Amino acid sequence: MIRDLETSPRAVAAAASPAGEINRHAELEVFVQVAERSSFSAAARHRGMTPSAVSKTVARLEARLGVQLLRRSTRRLELTAEGEQLLLQGRPLLADWQALEQSIARQGQPQGLVRINASTSTGQHLLVPLVAELMQTWPGLQLDLSFTDHVVDLIEARADIAIRWGRLPSSDMVARLLGRTRQVIVGAPAYLQRHGVPRHPDELAGHVRIGWNYARAVPHWPLQVAGQPVAVPMGEVLRLNDGDAMRALAVAGAGLARLSLYHAWEDLHAGRLQAVLEEFNPGDLEPIHAVYVGKPGQLPARTRAVLDFLKNRVDLRHAETFPARLLLNAAG
Repeated sequence: MIRDLETSPRAVAAAASPAGEINRHAELEVFVQVAERSSFSAAARHRGMTPSAVSKTVARLEARLGVQLLRRSTRRLELTAEGEQLLLQGRPLLADWQALEQSIARQGQPQGLVRINASTSTGQHLLVPLVAELMQTWPGLQLDLSFTDHVVDLIEARADIAIRWGRLPSSDMVARLLGRTRQVIVGAPAYLQRHGVPRHPDELAGHVRIGWNYARAVPHWPLQVAGQPVAVPMGEVLRLNDGDAMRALAVAGAGLARLSLYHAWEDLHAGRLQAVLEEFNPGDLEPIHAVYVGKPGQLPARTRAVLDFLKNRVDLRHAETFPARLLLNAAG
């Protein structure tokens, strides 16, 4: 049986924080990022937060300091004199804090080789963007990354960690939940112009539905009509086993695809893909885990360091709910 550390009482207690605790470092970091980008939205994207959460953080900081730091208008943000002072003196404080953390970390630095296995799409979109930071944080590590859409045996593949998307089968592996992502049906604007935008699951029969061809794939798209589950079979016209290839085919206008929201995020925001049938989306969230074999207390320091880094740095909260702005664009 897979053991999920994130549901253990110890993990829940560790994640809790004392009531009323003020995270001054995070408040200052958010403010500096808003000031540097002159935008709540840009800072939110950088941090993987919602613009509302960023705005509330800055508002809390202003309330605690008793001064206005930013002047907000419909067109731009401007720093007040107090905001200019906080930005000027806050930047070196953050840099000193980061240098201190790195200095302390290097004293007990993990050393050696860590082998990580992931699917191609998950590796490219989730792991690759973090590799440079991981190596800067732990320069004594050596990383061996293997991306494949075949589910490998960790012991046979000599892998220390695997990043697995979707529900996990029963096994002796230990799992750390990294996050969850919503699933969306998407198509390129050019494809939708040629074939029409489906307004009901029944209309999917007239569309190319790009599907999976590997053994563990669910052979249908789950939707919901009038509160009842509906299973739309994947088409027979186009199937493959690579998430990035599926995304690329959808962008190229080859058909509709059901992708993870985190996977399609940039294409949706850039307008290269458009979501369809969101009103029939059951809202199911697919988990993404880091899994390994062994007892948590007996892991090598190098493996534990990578697991802790992934747990702290992977943030998929933005991929749990479809952005309202994009829903409005899709409706238009």
